[in-house]
Amino acid sequence: MIWRRGESQESYDAQRNQPARPWLRGAQAVFREDAKEVVLEKWDDEIPQPTVVDEAADAARRARAQLGPTTRHVVNLLLFAAAVIGAVAGVAVAWMHIVNDPLADARAYYDAAVRLNQGRPLYPEGISPNGNEIYLYPPLLALALRPLALLPFEAFALLWELVVIAAFVALVRYLGVRRKAVWLAIGILGVPIGWCLTIAQAHVPLTFLLALGQPWSIALAANLKLTPVVVAIWWLGRRDFQSFMAFLAWMGLFAAIQVALATSDSVAFFSSVGLEQIGEVRNISPYAISPALWIGLVLVGILVVLALARTRWGWAAAVTLATVSPPRLLVYMLMGLLAALRHPRIAGEPDPNDLSDPSMVYGRSFR
Repeated sequence: MIWRRGESQESYDAQRNQPARPWLRGAQAVFREDAKEVVLEKWDDEIPQPTVVDEAADAARRARAQLGPTTRHVVNLLLFAAAVIGAVAGVAVAWMHIVNDPLADARAYYDAAVRLNQGRPLYPEGISPNGNEIYLYPPLLALALRPLALLPFEAFALLWELVVIAAFVALVRYLGVRRKAVWLAIGILGVPIGWCLTIAQAHVPLTFLLALGQPWSIALAANLKLTPVVVAIWWLGRRDFQSFMAFLAWMGLFAAIQVALATSDSVAFFSSVGLEQIGEVRNISPYAISPALWIGLVLVGILVVLALARTRWGWAAAVTLATVSPPRLLVYMLMGLLAALRHPRIAGEPDPNDLSDPSMVYGRSFR
């Protein structure tokens, strides 16, 4: 209320004590009630409640922030020393296989594809699981190599080794050639990598497919060796049912291809390959100690992947479980851990590894 010049005190007091208009009074009441609902009730509902995993991640970030420069320098030196030692050991292992059994696993793939070309069973009886001659994979790889198996073994082995090397180069480029963490990991895993490359192991292209982290690539990797199928648990933990259903569709497609091209061998795979094929090898799996221990650790790993699926550590946990869960675990199979170095892109979300996206750079600066 404004007191205008020349207005009497009685007139001002009369206007001041005049009751508010009914429509204005109602509008004020509605406005205040709506404001209360929006500001108090709806705002409280939108406040995210931190989970146990989020609190653990915050605690880990605080612990890293408390590390002094001297401690970080020591950790970096230890990682570098481990990478150098691993790389030297990897070169030594690679040279040992070059001298003693170069491209040894190419023989198993070649013989498997030749058996298919000749109409013989893909999984014959009597092959010892302790040597490189046994074929333990689903029929898809042997089916894909049938055209190359028409060549002499020397030509086949050379071409297959080129595929293995190309897959490793593509893997390194995908993970990031300029990333220090990639080269540190390659050095630390020098023994598995040198072993895989010199025996022409299918684990190299499998690792590349695993690193891509897409439903089709995980399904294809699971049809090379079965254990990548556990990566699908990561999509379930993230509630990414679209990717999970796409994975199931790709698995069904690859299974249909194998059944159509090799019906009897596709059926024989599940009856011929099992735990009895583990053999007496240098098995580093807990299964070699106790099957019950192995089952328990696998179940714990599944729970860990589900718990961490929505955090930055979820993908690394899924890759680790897929790598170390086979009951027949040889040292060269640890190369699969390289796939954990790059988080895969999720459908409908920006690429978390694309630093050209300003929003992603801003988001990663607070992680």
